[in-house]
Amino acid sequence: MLYSSVQQKELFDNSKKLLQNGVSAKKSIAAAQAEQLRELIVYHEWRYYVLDQPVVSDYEYDCLFQMLKDIEASYPSLIRSDSPTQRVSNDLTEDFPTVEHLTPTLSLENSYNREDLFDFDKRIKKNLGIADTVELEYCVEPKFDGGTIVLLYENDRLVRGATRGNGVMGDEITANIKAISSIPLTAAFSKYGIKKVELRGEAIIRKDLFQKVNIERSKNGEQLFANPRNAATGGLRVKDSKQVRERALDAFIYQVGFAADENNNAVLNNFETHNDLIRMLEALGFKVPKLAAEMEVCSNIDKVSDFCDRWQNARDSYGFEIDGMVVKLNKLGLQDKLGYTSHHPRWAIAYKFAAKQATTKLLNVEFQVGRTGAVTPVAKLAPVELAGVTISSVSLHNEDLIKEKDIRIGDTVLVERAGDVIPYIVKSMAELRDGTEAAIDFPKNCPVCSSELERPASEAVWRCVSPLCEAQLLERLKHFVSKDAMNIDGFGPAYIDKFYQEGMLKNIADIYQLDFERIEKFEGFGKKSVDKLKLSVENSKSNPLYRLLYAFGIRFVGETNSKIFAAAVEDISELKNWSLEQLMSLREIGPKVAQAMFDTFALPETLELIDELEKLGVNTRRLDSELPKAAGSGILGGKTFLFTGTLANMSRDEAEAMVEEHGGKILSTVSKNLSFLVAGEKAGSKLEKANKLQIPVLTEGEFLEMLI
Repeated sequence: MLYSSVQQKELFDNSKKLLQNGVSAKKSIAAAQAEQLRELIVYHEWRYYVLDQPVVSDYEYDCLFQMLKDIEASYPSLIRSDSPTQRVSNDLTEDFPTVEHLTPTLSLENSYNREDLFDFDKRIKKNLGIADTVELEYCVEPKFDGGTIVLLYENDRLVRGATRGNGVMGDEITANIKAISSIPLTAAFSKYGIKKVELRGEAIIRKDLFQKVNIERSKNGEQLFANPRNAATGGLRVKDSKQVRERALDAFIYQVGFAADENNNAVLNNFETHNDLIRMLEALGFKVPKLAAEMEVCSNIDKVSDFCDRWQNARDSYGFEIDGMVVKLNKLGLQDKLGYTSHHPRWAIAYKFAAKQATTKLLNVEFQVGRTGAVTPVAKLAPVELAGVTISSVSLHNEDLIKEKDIRIGDTVLVERAGDVIPYIVKSMAELRDGTEAAIDFPKNCPVCSSELERPASEAVWRCVSPLCEAQLLERLKHFVSKDAMNIDGFGPAYIDKFYQEGMLKNIADIYQLDFERIEKFEGFGKKSVDKLKLSVENSKSNPLYRLLYAFGIRFVGETNSKIFAAAVEDISELKNWSLEQLMSLREIGPKVAQAMFDTFALPETLELIDELEKLGVNTRRLDSELPKAAGSGILGGKTFLFTGTLANMSRDEAEAMVEEHGGKILSTVSKNLSFLVAGEKAGSKLEKANKLQIPVLTEGEFLEMLI
């Protein structure tokens, strides 16, 4: 089967029109659409399975397939034997009391591909001391994307429900748990000799019911939920349990964490496998992953991988949001032998699905200038929904990437959200071009100040090196007042732009010379807001020295490095006398960072700025609190930490301050010098690297326990 380029373009355009407009309810129109859908699906299957070059995302293909299924379900007479459908293909809060779980509710180690699964299998065999040729049995089940719940039953009655919390302690939400209809209030555990049992599960919302919930909220003028997960986790903590029913919360139970008889003896040894426990729960009336449909007992890791692959392709047609599969060693006796790390069970792993993708049109490219002069091309896209977020702008990073991927204005492009967070263009669809596409010409001059751009031989980035570039100045000013820098509360980017346009901000020192009486007369500014801004500016003068260093926005010099430099001098002006060798002698300071500092403090304008800021009352001296504690002092003395992901109970700044207060040190990257990585929600590449280097990973709760 072959298609001309004209045919392919037409088929693709028709696919996008159907995805945008949907199918008709009228049989006469639906019949024509069904015929068109069959043709489109056959084409996309050819691109996907034969050429391995899809021009639509899996999600978009699934939508086309579902449209055809819906038409055929509505009008069975339209079903044909050759139709593609006939082919087999820390969340702790202050709003609730906290309770301690009977056993810790740990996180899971992550895997992202077939190789990771095979490495997991080999690691288990090595730890168990068995031959690599021995096949192990695994249970594989969906990784539900909702809110973790922990249920306690005593004497066959539900006595407590809680959130996961920090893994050790959780919020007690029994009333809300009882409002979830799929959770039994009583269950005959006594039949199995069990008096007390702790279960783990996931509170979730079915996709179609989530849409209905949002429709009702829209009718009532309420804010819409961003996605089913947010609706579910928020529903667990509502103060009125009636709202739990309104949000249509459901729950799957996937683990028995603890079980004891009337003498408090553990009785899990009475069961042979994890599957036996799940089937017991099913018999008692709990909603669990159904065997063969949602859950599979696989006789070896090859079959595990195959099952995960099948689910990855089917995830969008499943009734609930899932972001992967969970693979568990089936034999409970082997689970006991393997045990746990401080972060996860050694006998289980999460297989994370590939990031979601979508196709869209690249409309234009804009070139933005950052505070260090880097010129970044930004693709402007026809808005597209991707993993619950509308994407309309994507960074193209640099000229080399554009050339490497042969991206052109007017191209149809495949967009992906890496880790469901950062969107990027995977590739352009060259086969869909019609000749109207235009090459992306990287500018030779700064798009803001017209100065000639430079590109160092060792770098992929073009830079504007003009000290008079307006874009760089504005970005430096915005960085200077930002939260992690001088932390001038209320001094947002809009104020920087406004004051610059009014001629009040020409450099950093002008921040401390603003005419607040004049500002008070601007439209939209009142005395109260101006007084607040004035106080914030004044308070920033007494900031620690490291904040001022970081606020300068020196290339390669982050917050952690700024603290190292601040601790090494009594006054910031001393750095002008430091040699490159002296700068590099500081621990954790590499050649790039040292060179950037050396070059910055060799500039007369840097020294002039420091002198002016000092005259304006800005602190330029190291505070006593910035001095490093003596080695070994404090309960974290001699230990190094790095934080990644979103923490539930504190900001990263607060967590890092706690480390330093107790004698520990903060590192900027994952290396063998790192003692602990503290991982919050949505931890990314740092967690992967720490696991590869076998660096201990702590939850937020475990970190806080170290301070007790």
